[in-house]
Amino acid sequence: MPKGPVELRVGGQTYRVVATAEDADLHRLADVVDDRLRKLTAPGRPVSPQSLLLAALSLAHDLEDEQKRRLRSEQRSREMLSSLLVRIDAALEADSAEALVPEAAASEVGLDDAEVEFDFGPGLEP
Repeated sequence: MPKGPVELRVGGQTYRVVATAEDADLHRLADVVDDRLRKLTAPGRPVSPQSLLLAALSLAHDLEDEQKRRLRSEQRSREMLSSLLVRIDAALEADSAEALVPEAAASEVGLDDAEVEFDFGPGLEP
């Protein structure tokens, strides 16, 4: 729900804004715009609507660049995680296969663990 108007100072002009955002957030954002405007406007020159537009375009450009960086970072993270999961699955499968090898070898010979007999030689019976 909109609150009462908030006065924001940008480029030497005061603007009354009605928004649902907190006053502190609006002032912080207005300071960002004002800072960009000062960087783009020569000292002592009045701020024109074109200067405000240029500041807005510059900030929009920064936003797009940051979004592209974030998307690339997310994609790299997904790829790395996927690769890691494949490696973990392969390690677990290899570990499972190694654990099954003694059982498979015993079953090929027809021996169970309970039926293993040892020949201790003459006179060396248990």
